[in-house]
Amino acid sequence: MPLQEKILGTALGEKLPLHSSLCRREAGAFQQAIKGNDEVVVACTQEKRLFAEIGQNTEGAVAPIRFVNIRETGGWSKDASRAMPKIAALLAAAHLPDPDPVPTVTFRSAGRLLIIGALEPAERMAAMVSDVLDVAIFTQGGAGAQERRYPVLGGKIESLKGWLGAFELKWSRDNPIDLDLCTRCNACVAACPEGAIGLDYQIDMAKCASHRACVKVCDAAGAIDFGREPAAFSEQFDLVLDMRAAPAFLQHAPPQGYFHSNGQDLATLLKLRELVGEFEKPKFFAYKQKLCAHSRNETVGCNACVDICSAEAISSDKARQQIKVNPNLCVGCGACTTVCPTGALTYTYPRASDQGLKFKTLLSTYAAAGGKQAVLLLHSQERGQALVEELGRAAQLGVAHGVPANVIPVPVWHTASLGIDAWLSAIALGATQVAVLTTQEEAPQYRDGLREQMAVAQSILNGLGYEGTHFSLVRSRDLADLDQELSLLVARRQTVPATAASFAIAAEKRGTLELALDHFIEHARARPDAIELPAAGSPFGTVEVNKDKCTLCLSCVGACPASALQDNPQQPQLRFIEKNCVQCGLCATTCPEDAITLKPRLLLTRERKEARVINEMPPYACVRCGKPFGTLKAIEAMLGKLAGHSMFQGAALERLKMCGDCRVIDIYSAENEAKITDI
Repeated sequence: MPLQEKILGTALGEKLPLHSSLCRREAGAFQQAIKGNDEVVVACTQEKRLFAEIGQNTEGAVAPIRFVNIRETGGWSKDASRAMPKIAALLAAAHLPDPDPVPTVTFRSAGRLLIIGALEPAERMAAMVSDVLDVAIFTQGGAGAQERRYPVLGGKIESLKGWLGAFELKWSRDNPIDLDLCTRCNACVAACPEGAIGLDYQIDMAKCASHRACVKVCDAAGAIDFGREPAAFSEQFDLVLDMRAAPAFLQHAPPQGYFHSNGQDLATLLKLRELVGEFEKPKFFAYKQKLCAHSRNETVGCNACVDICSAEAISSDKARQQIKVNPNLCVGCGACTTVCPTGALTYTYPRASDQGLKFKTLLSTYAAAGGKQAVLLLHSQERGQALVEELGRAAQLGVAHGVPANVIPVPVWHTASLGIDAWLSAIALGATQVAVLTTQEEAPQYRDGLREQMAVAQSILNGLGYEGTHFSLVRSRDLADLDQELSLLVARRQTVPATAASFAIAAEKRGTLELALDHFIEHARARPDAIELPAAGSPFGTVEVNKDKCTLCLSCVGACPASALQDNPQQPQLRFIEKNCVQCGLCATTCPEDAITLKPRLLLTRERKEARVINEMPPYACVRCGKPFGTLKAIEAMLGKLAGHSMFQGAALERLKMCGDCRVIDIYSAENEAKITDI
């Protein structure tokens, strides 16, 4: 497809020189460009390494260099003749500045490797890495080599926890033979009449008949002691190679530095050899405890982030009434930030504002260049990126359609890192669809979480009269799947606001959602009073109070983390601001009368932002001074429960009808009661 540099230049607001053989015959033009101060964007990634080398070897090269792939994503497609707006959008996004640096997490590895497995294969694997790693083996049986080259541990593994540079193995030694003392002389093997000792140098206690011949022949080494008490041990390691059939870590994303392999995986060996030294990764999340709806008063409400984390990096910190995120275990998927209803957890790599600027640049440039029906295809930077590029090459060979002209691929660190706030904002900014490409990389719970969030977002748009399907989860195992899915995707038709929004995606999730909702409501084709939303994953809704059960104890007010439920200092009232409600469920869980029910919905009337009374009742007046000190229903319920108790008869029951001051006065003024001071 010939590039139309004039159209592209007009859309980008600059004069674009066209180079068709830049990486070979026209490399000199690249060298001239990087000697200037202006940023240089190379619209090809095939020879990225070559250009980097040329840049390093060019004297006076000072211009920053960026790369963007317009070939497989636009040029190699049966829609290539209509792909100019998309190419302009990709080039514009490539000009965006790099995001600001984020805090990092540091790992330090001295190369202490633990191999868990049968002795013979474990020693074979150890031999391949022992020149760079300090190896210890935890035997799982089997015969080993006669020469003892590595420390060998044995017993029962109690636990294995940690991450790269900080694994802790705990085990108990329950065998009479101490492998640390054993010299592998084989005398015990020969002496045992039952054959209970194998070349793993451990005694099979089911076969042992207590002849103790092995103890006598091992007298010099002293490695065998049947009277030894079981002992617990622990040791630290930097890396773990687990060769057992069942892995020690069952979560989808095991800790960095842990490898589960049968010993035939060359790639694992190469990775192990490289993991010595100091390593850094971004701290992918930021946490604001005051926004968190996880726990109040030792009661758990929202548990969405804990449930979805595939690395088990998030746990409940009951002592602090909050969640706890282990940055060393976090793999940066961002699924926790996607399902968080309050924005207490936010994704930082890149930040929401940076991702929003990219969306805005892509969509505005696409529209300025004459593009219609823009579809943002969010995909991972690994398997997702590879699939998109494979599809482009297949289209160039004529065996696939390729990426359609109106589908703009957007690589992200992880497809689960963007949620309802980003998706709705993208539609408000000019996209007609947002599709998320998932492969075999993602944990199953991520796909479930994305589907739930998409159902909520879709319900909002359909409820406002915007027709069609705006959000799609594209599952593809290979390029044939992807080619078919994209063809079905672009065949759909949707209605969106006639005018694109101009707001910027904010760091606060709820704030961004409000901006997007205001835009959709302003241009809505239908304006119902409320839109019913799916129960799973909804960040909006109301609470319904059973007035027959509620005693206005106001425990729900104290539990609400979002100030959606409020009291009235002037009179017994329970008030509610629906805009603040995040449907965390803490109020319903806390309520002692089980009087509260959650109802997911999006209220569209002005009442959504106003405090409204959802329950009230007359105050109960003190029978002595007349001062109100509780609610009628609460005091009556208390009297009914305590009337039959032996401690609350006569005057004692009557005091329950008094305020705190009058109760004290009555106790000290009563003349016919026994007092502790009389004893």
